[in-house]
Amino acid sequence: MLFRSGQTLTNPIRQEPGWEEVITFWFADCRPAQWFRRDLQLDTQIRNRFGELCERAQNGQLRSWERHNSSALALVLLLDQFSRHVWRGQAQAFAGDERALRLSRKALDQGWIDAEPHRAKRQFWLMPMLHCESASVLEDSIPLLEHYADAATAAVARKNLDLVRRFGRFPHRNAALGRRNSSAELDELNRRNGAAIRPANNVPCVPPQRPAADPHG
Repeated sequence: MLFRSGQTLTNPIRQEPGWEEVITFWFADCRPAQWFRRDLQLDTQIRNRFGELCERAQNGQLRSWERHNSSALALVLLLDQFSRHVWRGQAQAFAGDERALRLSRKALDQGWIDAEPHRAKRQFWLMPMLHCESASVLEDSIPLLEHYADAATAAVARKNLDLVRRFGRFPHRNAALGRRNSSAELDELNRRNGAAIRPANNVPCVPPQRPAADPHG
C-alpha cells in the first residue's frame, strides 16, 4: 500500500486527478524519450501525482472509466505504464496487467484503436499485449503493432516472444515477483546486464537495467 491507515494529513486535501489529466500528462507533458527510459525522477513525479489513482485502478475502483475510449485509455495507462513507475522493482508493478490486457482487447473489439488517429495512443492501447507473458498473446500483438504502431515496437514484441518461448516468462521480472531463476535464466540476465560474475543458481537476481527500446517489459 502507498498510504498507511490513520496517517495524519498535514496538507490540504487535493482533488484526485481525472482521466483527462492522465492523458495530458503522458502524451503532452512527457516527452516520448521519457516513455521507455528508466528515470527515477519521473518515477517520483508519477508516484506523487498518480500513485493513489493507480492503486484505485488496480483495486477495480475506476470501472466507470471503461465505458468510453478516452477514459479507458487513461485507465490502461494507469494499470500498464504508470504502475511500473509507481512500484518499480516490486510485484505490484505488474498487478494491473490482466485488467489492462482485457481493456486492450475491448478497444480492438470496439474499434477504438482503429478509429484513433494518433499513432502514439494506438501504440499504448496495445502495450498490454506486448507486456504479456503469453506466447499466443505476443504472437497476436506483432501484426497489430506493425499495423497500428510501428516496426520498432513490433520488433520489441518479437524479442519478448523469443524470451517467452525460451523461458516461459520474462526472466527480468523474476526478482520483482520473487521467482527463482533457472540456470539458463541467470545466463540470460547476465548477458542482458553485461555482468562479469555469475550469481549462484536459484538466487534471485537484481533486475538489469533495461535498454531504452524495451518498453517496461
